[in-house]
Amino acid sequence: MRNILMLTVFLSLLISCKKKEEPKVEPPVSTTGPVVAACPTCEFPDTVWNITGTGPKLIFKFNFDSTQTRLNNLGQPASIPSGNAAQSPIFNGMSAHYIEMAQTDFTQVGAGAVLYKAEETDCRGSKAIVFCKSLVCKNGDVFFSVPLSQVAAGSYKWLRVSLAYQNYDIKIKTNSTGTIDGTLASFVGYNTYVSKYKMKGATMTPTMSPESNKMQGYWGFYTKVFSTEYKSEGQASTTTVVNPNPNSPIPAGSCLVTGEFFNTSGATKSPLVINGNETQDIIITVSLSTNKSFEWTEKTVDGLFQPDIGEAVVDMGLRGMIPKY
Repeated sequence: MRNILMLTVFLSLLISCKKKEEPKVEPPVSTTGPVVAACPTCEFPDTVWNITGTGPKLIFKFNFDSTQTRLNNLGQPASIPSGNAAQSPIFNGMSAHYIEMAQTDFTQVGAGAVLYKAEETDCRGSKAIVFCKSLVCKNGDVFFSVPLSQVAAGSYKWLRVSLAYQNYDIKIKTNSTGTIDGTLASFVGYNTYVSKYKMKGATMTPTMSPESNKMQGYWGFYTKVFSTEYKSEGQASTTTVVNPNPNSPIPAGSCLVTGEFFNTSGATKSPLVINGNETQDIIITVSLSTNKSFEWTEKTVDGLFQPDIGEAVVDMGLRGMIPKY
């Protein structure tokens, strides 16, 4: 019983860590594909991208890096604030619902080369990403590809990737169980249509306002305590979204992460040039900083998240993006 009470405290603390609610503003340009009025009947997302088309391709792969520089919303190095602590989660999977390459600092969102838009629906009243038609990829997986013949030739300085879903493992400590593992699913897209999802093989079914699409910050939590499964859910709104380009602001309420292209070594900034005569694939590794991306208030200074003594979650956003080719 004490273990269940501890987890209840943990989940209530996650809910209480919301920042001041702000009106949700949908992006001024479409960041998703065709709107489908009927509610989708699919069940769970795919996990492998189906590479189609002929000729050389532009290929995108995820890389989750806990050693990459930790940045703030403006793309500047960020330390852990006094009174807080953080850990680098172990990522199980992530999905993206929008990919765009921008030519210059002043190329506004939607005005660059938009490569990918995921499907959405308005069957529950508000426009939302269709989670079950997303692609949830592990570290090193291809999450998008397109024939280079379909990409406009030019020089591209920036990559924009709108993230929709994160699934990762965290460690929590309690007086009754010591340090245990838990899994957090975070829906960070502006709105999400989701009827069920999986964590560690367990099926999760949203019960909070099941008739509505989920706003940015909806989360699910799963763990096992002495072979007993525990599931819960909540709503938070604190998400760091890194954009180091002040000349092109991101839409309010989105999770559109921006990063400047680097060469393969990751040591030198270098625009991606597509000339239209490529004979080989161009592979872009989208390196995402998970460096101390799970942050909480620290009451006992030991670097361990302890919800049962009142330590509360502060932020769950990724801490930067470096696209390398």
